[in-house]
Amino acid sequence: MMNIFFILINDYLPLRDAKIILFASFVKVYSPKNAIFAEILKLMLYTSLTEREILIRTGRCQPDGGAGHTESFSVLTPTDALEPFEVQLELLVDNIRKLITAEGSPVMIRFFLSDPANQSVMLRERFDFGCPVSIIGQAPLNGTKAGAMVWCRKGAVSCRVNDRMYKVSEGGVDEYWYTGGLSDRDGSYSQTVSLLSDLSSELEAQGLTLEENCVRTWLFVQDIDVNYKGVVDGRNTVFDLHGLTPDNHFIASTGIEGRMENHHNRVMLDAVAVSGSGITVKYLYGESHLNRTSQYGVRFERGTVVERSDRRYVYISGTASIDNKGKILHEGDIVRQTGRMIENVEVLLAEAGCGFSEVAPMIVYLRDTADYAVVNRMFDERFPHCPRIIVQAPVCRPGWLVEMECIAVFPTNGD
Repeated sequence: MMNIFFILINDYLPLRDAKIILFASFVKVYSPKNAIFAEILKLMLYTSLTEREILIRTGRCQPDGGAGHTESFSVLTPTDALEPFEVQLELLVDNIRKLITAEGSPVMIRFFLSDPANQSVMLRERFDFGCPVSIIGQAPLNGTKAGAMVWCRKGAVSCRVNDRMYKVSEGGVDEYWYTGGLSDRDGSYSQTVSLLSDLSSELEAQGLTLEENCVRTWLFVQDIDVNYKGVVDGRNTVFDLHGLTPDNHFIASTGIEGRMENHHNRVMLDAVAVSGSGITVKYLYGESHLNRTSQYGVRFERGTVVERSDRRYVYISGTASIDNKGKILHEGDIVRQTGRMIENVEVLLAEAGCGFSEVAPMIVYLRDTADYAVVNRMFDERFPHCPRIIVQAPVCRPGWLVEMECIAVFPTNGD
């Protein structure tokens, strides 16, 4: 029989500082303001809490049993859509500072804004935590103007390489984060070629290569229905130069609608590369449910596994309702598309040796804001505690109504 314990939280505090009333293996947490929940699944700890009109959901992985190298992913969303942007931003920034104090050094932070042309400057003026930061125009669909995803790691050290790149080091492994990459070229094809070429040059300056070390990219595309073809062609051009072909491998990726501060920019690039001893990388295919992306002319992996001595990272690319012939399933049906999308992700996670219990952050992209209520309910029912955000961002094919991506982290104990 599963025991239960309750924790009373008066403010946002690390769980170790909370008042523990009763111990157990399944956790429910209550706040004086709102009922909030936490759940321990394997060694991943999920918590949700509210404080001063902001919802914070956090998932933690403790590969060393909590001895010092905790990974945490938090999604923060204001809850009062009537507050002005300045107030919502202040709530986000204040609570991100508290998270970093409690959870460790920031690995990467992404902000989701409803109006980047008017909000980005204020955000940059108020926010500098010395870590990789991505700012993208993808409105949170709970009606607020901003949200954030924060990845923290205890024991990590970040250092700035240049305006676009940070090195995050811990345990003999270096991650190179390239965020907010923009190009002044004209058109999505030229901007994509320029950005991926710049990423390659930056990696080469660190003794790395695009083909051997880059494990994940995000390509945010303004007006994706018009500009995505240029992104696909530009990526193919650069990948050909680097031997990233169907006979070799690609890079896990999300290509999704995203608006930038400057209307001239058609594409923004985020990416991460890894190096260090004992690192192994493998690619996920999910061939029972999905096909190789090169079969319909694009080049990205469905997912990538990065294995370290004590933990495994699983990067799941943007995934939609697709079958193993590359066809859209359940056109026009948001409920069935969402179900198939989740099923596809589950297959990829299983191939990586895990499941949704190891997933921390989920990002869900919707084409039509009118679908938010039904999709949010489906995720509440299936994943009530997992950190997630649902944003407005059309997928690369108009027939796809919804897409999701996620990251799983879990301890391997050297197995």
